[in-house]
Amino acid sequence: MKIRTLFASLALGTMLVAPAAAREAPPNILVIVADDLGYSDLGAFGGEIATPNLDRLATAGIRLTGFHTAPTCSPTRSMLLSGTDNHRAGLGTMAEMQAPNQVGKPGHEGYLRPDIAALPEILAAGGYRTLFSGKWHLGLTPEQDPHARGFRHSFALLQGAGNHFGTDISADPKGGATYREDGRTLTALPKGHYSSDTFATRLIEQLKTSRDGSPFFAYLAFTAPHWPLQAPPETIAKYRGRYDSGYDVLRAERLKKQKALGLVPKDATQHAPENARPWADLSAEEKAHASRVMEIYAAMVDRMDQNVGRVIDALKASGDYDNTIILFLADNGAEGIDLVHARNPRFRARAEAADNSLDNLGTASSYISYGPGWAQAATTPSWLYKAFATEGGTRTTAFLSGPVVRHPGTIAHPYLNVMDVAPTILDFAGIPAPGGEFQGRKVQPIMGTSWARWLEGKADHVHAPDESIGTELFGSRALRRGDWKITDSGDGLWRLFNIANDPGETSDLSARDPARKAALEKEWEAYAQSVGVVLPQPRIMVE
Repeated sequence: MKIRTLFASLALGTMLVAPAAAREAPPNILVIVADDLGYSDLGAFGGEIATPNLDRLATAGIRLTGFHTAPTCSPTRSMLLSGTDNHRAGLGTMAEMQAPNQVGKPGHEGYLRPDIAALPEILAAGGYRTLFSGKWHLGLTPEQDPHARGFRHSFALLQGAGNHFGTDISADPKGGATYREDGRTLTALPKGHYSSDTFATRLIEQLKTSRDGSPFFAYLAFTAPHWPLQAPPETIAKYRGRYDSGYDVLRAERLKKQKALGLVPKDATQHAPENARPWADLSAEEKAHASRVMEIYAAMVDRMDQNVGRVIDALKASGDYDNTIILFLADNGAEGIDLVHARNPRFRARAEAADNSLDNLGTASSYISYGPGWAQAATTPSWLYKAFATEGGTRTTAFLSGPVVRHPGTIAHPYLNVMDVAPTILDFAGIPAPGGEFQGRKVQPIMGTSWARWLEGKADHVHAPDESIGTELFGSRALRRGDWKITDSGDGLWRLFNIANDPGETSDLSARDPARKAALEKEWEAYAQSVGVVLPQPRIMVE
């Protein structure tokens, strides 16, 4: 298939999707979110893991290489469903990571605020049947769960992570992983539960049983490949020995493929890895452990892909696929934490209590992550990984697919933001965004920008070159304005980069262009004041 590559703008008004006026009926909409997936993990984005179902969707659609999220999961999910900044939506920080000075501050509640008109609420009011299966992470109380925020049917893991085989299920959110179905707390999971399998199965069931002639909005939120890294043994076996050469070799392999695919510039320079020892310096025992961990991670991505295939097959069997728009995204950059050596005592204690012997890795009784070496192979050529406002933490895999796409195989590079998803979906659905009030309550306005005009060839960009878009989490900060970006990785120092020329954030231009840097710092201060940023004191330990 010939690849069409679009850079800063769309030439000659290229129409990438059929306009709303050309569609006979409101489209079905399927949003799929992968949890901590690395930018280059999928084959269509430069990876070697077997992901044929996602690759087919990606190459039959529009790969969005400039898509950006918050640095971690729950802030991104709040932006996805609200269309606004995470600080306004209630996730200015994660509920689990509140600093003392953030407790009780507006926008830092740790759950999706009631003055947000959530996307499923708006779509349900507009005639959509709204379906959810997977990780929620936007509140633990009954009034905060997905069934209370607009989903007609929901099967939800409320917390941010859980044992993928379900051994830690608890009706008490403080005692373990809590699952709710249509607002009812579950005391048991299906026999043979594995997260990706069950989440896909439940969504397929919801699609079948809810059919009533109305279009659907379905949100499938996998917990894969978030730690603890666990997968069925038969899937792990497919990758035995694949990663014995180590993460330095994998990093080079993936960048080479990304360049060949047209996903990054041919002259893109990798940012030097941080917080990771060179593979050659590891002992034989350390290498064996690290390569096994990566095999398990690959199996989790593989299994997720298999389940995406099951959902797509179900849509085709029901006849719904031909009128379905599919958006796939990862919620942040690859996870670089090393649980065994984490500075966070809660994570480290759980890892130390688990059976992480080589032969037991990947089972329900193990508790591991894959660390900064593999994470930076996944985020190459970018700087760092999850929890940082660098490109490695916020530029994620994303694509738009389905029969609505007019030019399959397109690769589009403009800057896009997860806040844009809600207004884009509302435009696809033909439903106006609410003003200052929704269903009798005052609500905040949407901050994101719809992609509809850009996708329909009526605009050459989504975000204008003079628009400033800020980010902050755990004290790591950034501001993007056109091709320019200032980044603070969390050490309090601003650096200036031209992302178009230097996507790896390798060359700090602060000394060369101090006036631009100063102007962008001023823009960030204005952003922080407008959304209510409360910088954590002391700095949160995210590694």
